[in-house]
Amino acid sequence: MEKTLNVQGMSCGHCKMSVENALNNLNGVSEAVVKLEAGKVDVSFDESKVNVETMKDAIEEQGYDVVA
Repeated sequence: MEKTLNVQGMSCGHCKMSVENALNNLNGVSEAVVKLEAGKVDVSFDESKVNVETMKDAIEEQGYDVVA
């Protein structure tokens, strides 16, 4: 399954790496791609292993806000 999350507060390469690493470390996430300019993260995941709420928590733990 694929989902695009709107994330506020990302502004640089470090932000991009933090968010991608946090998501890629979750069991069930196969790929996370941050689009800095758009403030979006495209995530490919197995919904039987991980849900959007868990992904939001992982992003928020890095200090960024996920907007519905």
